[in-house]
Amino acid sequence: METVKDYFGSMVFDDRVMKSVLPDKVYKSLRKTIDEGKDLDISVANQVAEAMKDWAVSKGATHFTHWFQPLTGITAEKHDSFITPTPDGSVIMEFSGKELIKGEPDASSFPSGGLRATFEARGYTAWDPTSYAFIKGKTLCIPTAFCSYGGHALDKKTPLLRSMQALNKQALRILRLFGNTTAKYVRSSVGPEQEYFLITKEMYDQRPDLKFTGRTLFGAKPPKGQEMDDHYFGAIKPRVSEYMEDLNVELWKLGIMAKTEHNEVAPAQHELAPIYTTTNVATDNNQLTMEIMQKVATKHGLVCLLHEKPFAGVNGSGKHNNWSISTDDGQNLLSPGETPYENAQFLLFLCAVIKAVDDYQDLLRISVATAGNDHRLGANEAPPAVVSMFLGDELDAVLSAIENDTPYIDVGKTQMKLGVHVLPKFNRDTTDRNRTSPFAFTGNKFEFRMLGSSNSIACANIMLNSAVAESLKIYADRLEGAEDFETALHDMIKKTIKDHRRIIFNGNGYDEGWIREATEKRGLLNYRTTPDCMPHILDKKNVDMLTSHKVFTEAELKSRCEIMLENYCKTVTIEANTMVSMARTQIAPAIESFAADTAGNALTKKSLDPEIKCTGETELVKRLSALSDSIREKVKELEDTLLSIKGTTDIIQESALIRDNVLAKMCELRIVCDEAETITAKDYWPFPTYEDILFSVR
Repeated sequence: METVKDYFGSMVFDDRVMKSVLPDKVYKSLRKTIDEGKDLDISVANQVAEAMKDWAVSKGATHFTHWFQPLTGITAEKHDSFITPTPDGSVIMEFSGKELIKGEPDASSFPSGGLRATFEARGYTAWDPTSYAFIKGKTLCIPTAFCSYGGHALDKKTPLLRSMQALNKQALRILRLFGNTTAKYVRSSVGPEQEYFLITKEMYDQRPDLKFTGRTLFGAKPPKGQEMDDHYFGAIKPRVSEYMEDLNVELWKLGIMAKTEHNEVAPAQHELAPIYTTTNVATDNNQLTMEIMQKVATKHGLVCLLHEKPFAGVNGSGKHNNWSISTDDGQNLLSPGETPYENAQFLLFLCAVIKAVDDYQDLLRISVATAGNDHRLGANEAPPAVVSMFLGDELDAVLSAIENDTPYIDVGKTQMKLGVHVLPKFNRDTTDRNRTSPFAFTGNKFEFRMLGSSNSIACANIMLNSAVAESLKIYADRLEGAEDFETALHDMIKKTIKDHRRIIFNGNGYDEGWIREATEKRGLLNYRTTPDCMPHILDKKNVDMLTSHKVFTEAELKSRCEIMLENYCKTVTIEANTMVSMARTQIAPAIESFAADTAGNALTKKSLDPEIKCTGETELVKRLSALSDSIREKVKELEDTLLSIKGTTDIIQESALIRDNVLAKMCELRIVCDEAETITAKDYWPFPTYEDILFSVR
């Protein structure tokens, strides 16, 4: 019987395969490129390409593609076959180093944010050797970066790799100051927890809003939602369990280390969490994971919803970004050790993160900004839109002792006593978990909880890597020129704690009192929506930092602002048009039909017995008629609002108008439609209700 160990990574051209099929000299040269960033020799590329092709063909592959991540938020691929014609009319299978390292997809239809004219179609993909090639179906997929003819990054991978390079450079400077001369590189690692909903394909096909927008635009609250807390970590239903089993197999074949699976808080909501890996590989893996989750769901007659807020009134879906930094020899630079108070290197790296999060809280908020995530952040189910950090009691005590020049009192380990002799004894963790914090320390990593479930994790990690690199650069610049390293180090740690204490909050992030304290007393930012935060990517301090580390050019930053706001506007406009169509052609006619039949039934009853008053029917018909009139009125108002915005040429102004006007009209229309649902007979309602959808998978 085949075991997981037998097929794990079987569809990946990973280190095991490379070592077995490449000549030793070629393998070592490629490893230097992967591990140390050395230039890739074309002769090495040719031999790698030949071996990669032979391996892929042996697995049944007929085509190859440069697999990349344009600024659409999803992946892209153009397939070419391995076949090359011969003079005698037959074909041979060929794949060259040139084809491996460079592709040329048409860039004209991908978002560029003004980086190129529409008619300038040429774009290039460049092989990323640090992320292993894999087989999907019958196609060899080669992870690549994507750039314009002018060299501008048109993707999310290129700036991510640049940010990792910046972090590596500055972290090595710090390590050298602490006497570490052996570390060759420092990399950030990520383990992204992925939340999602599973519903039946039958229900999905009957909801235009789900098909067009990924979320329900209408829906009255069902009698039961998540109030009983009986879904979270509950027994997994057989159909869902079968889906999870198949999903694991497909992910494991691709070398994706899916580890944890469980029911989430809301009905029909679940979570998948992998083991952490290098950030750019984790980003590729998460994009693949989302694609495969949806593909496997189809095989089971299900649909996997990745929208941040597919259903009102129950929890939305996030993606927790567990981030850490480590050396090539496995030293986690965010591990406190047994005595964090005495671990100066750890404290300096910790302070670098604290400073980074405070100085660039706007960039972290920007990195998770989408129309979908705006519905989730701050809704008492996810972190608030205000960025803060949770460190826990032990580290907070350590920092307070340093800040105030007072002795640190180590309270030691606390043994848990559960009052039952047969149960094992164990030590309590030194800090609790704070699931309300946007940025929480969890032992040897930070959990950035603000990402939405459909987000690429690239954006958040670009900003996080870059901001921490900037902190480390400032520290290295000062410490390298210090006369007394120990004194300068102590003073710098102390100054960081004093200057950035405001960003540390260990309490309840859902408390409205905290939001007031954060903004009014601490001066923290509260950008509630995408139009609020996105323009600030072009603030001078942000442009200066990101361009100085060569993560973005100023032109690339302007393009990102343009693209993200345009995406926001298009997303909400599609939602609004979908609401107009559903309300006008489905909901209003259904209500009117029910009202007419109810009135007809009342007349029939009266014809049989004139003494019958039919008070209930009369009141119901009046209410339904009023709601129908209101719906048609709200539809017209929403249409007029959309028309008034049409033609706005400034994208910042357009996004603000949509935020302030369109969303408000959408909300008004939803309120009357949802009320109508609660008094319309189920047989008349034109599509499945929340009750139908959320409890349909058994």
